Amino acid sequence: MTTAIDLRTRSIAITEREQQRYCELTPTSQRANARARKVLPMGVASNFQFFEPAPVVVERASGSSMWDLDGNHFIDYNMGYGSLLAGHSHPLMVQAIQRQLPLGTLYVTPNETMVDVAEELTRRFPMDMVRFTNSGTEATMDALRLARAYTGRDKIIKVEGCYHGHHDLVMVSSKPPVELMGPAYAPDPVPMYGGIAGSTIDEVVVVPYNDPDALERAFASHPGQIAAFILEPVPENMGIVLPDDGYLGAVVEIAHRHGALVIFDEVKTGITSHPRGASGAYGVIPDLVCLAKSVGGGVPVGVFGGRAEIMDLITRGVVAQQGTFNGSPLVMAAARAVLTEICTEAAWAEAKARNDRLLAACQDIIDASGLPAHTVGLGAKGCITYSAERVRNYRDYKATDFQMAYAHWIFMMTHGIFLPPGLDEQWLISVQHTEADIDRHIEVFADFVADLTA
Repeated sequence: MTTAIDLRTRSIAITEREQQRYCELTPTSQRANARARKVLPMGVASNFQFFEPAPVVVERASGSSMWDLDGNHFIDYNMGYGSLLAGHSHPLMVQAIQRQLPLGTLYVTPNETMVDVAEELTRRFPMDMVRFTNSGTEATMDALRLARAYTGRDKIIKVEGCYHGHHDLVMVSSKPPVELMGPAYAPDPVPMYGGIAGSTIDEVVVVPYNDPDALERAFASHPGQIAAFILEPVPENMGIVLPDDGYLGAVVEIAHRHGALVIFDEVKTGITSHPRGASGAYGVIPDLVCLAKSVGGGVPVGVFGGRAEIMDLITRGVVAQQGTFNGSPLVMAAARAVLTEICTEAAWAEAKARNDRLLAACQDIIDASGLPAHTVGLGAKGCITYSAERVRNYRDYKATDFQMAYAHWIFMMTHGIFLPPGLDEQWLISVQHTEADIDRHIEVFADFVADLTA
């Protein structure tokens, strides 16, 4: 029988061996990264683009595949950290962009396509009205400003371990170190990085996920001060953490009873979790919804929206929301193609079916090997969490086996399966993944488990 010590020893051995193989496979990417480091911090345009030993530098992508500078072929399961439910360069999206290009890429005045996109989003999601931004970060920033203006309050509540973008108000307790987290029932707010003012941190109250009692205590401890509770309805910054039965409905009831709004950050769940988002999948209506990533199919877009009476604060000039590139005709052409032609309900259902097959096969492999791990899925997304027990919150996630998770990731990479480099992420099955792609993923995972448990 394989013991925990055996698994750790094997994980370390696999990691060392596959890191060496990875370096042998990617010399051109390494040279490109070394060159980039001279003019770009870490050699990348975003911290999320860097991973050890060195990031793969991609030359081209199409469908479900990517090729790096060394000619290595990867089946892409990262898909832009969940942005590409449409897959890479979907022909219908390419056509939509090509049609728009000669007509102009930026007007900074309204275009009719943005109304088409807004109407489709309000049809799918519980929003009367929407406004466009250029990223998920901007969407959550604008939604929180709107909530504070609507309620006349300053403080917010967020979930420990959840990431809502890189504006200061939400860069608190996104990935707090264990030694700084404080008590589980009332976590301490911890800045994610330097440069965040102490006065900003004072405006944030942190609660654990899946704990309505903790949320009730947080409101009671700050009577009349909380503007909004912002949360991912299904956190996807620690694998995939599913809500307990009744949790989402309970948080809406609690927040409303205390005069606060509920903001669902669906930047990551979006149309990957369900054609109408996690709010549609769970039948819970928040006050405001934030979207990005998958609704753009690879172009930079963000969205926030909600009840007309809240959004009316923008109409009345109480809250300002602007941006030169908001609703640009090029982005709107791409988003319209994604929402109305590519990522239809039928296409999503096919992607989900492939994901369900992948999850079931991986779970069968895990069960047969006795590995302390389990699969979690939501719509077209899935992950393998390295713990025997279900993860319900950030502290459960921190107790999982990250050594085994990294060995899994690097093994899959050296065998042509590009999984998200952040061990807190999840794979995405796009509408362009094939049955053969799923078969190959299953085959490589089976080889990894056999190696790990040998």
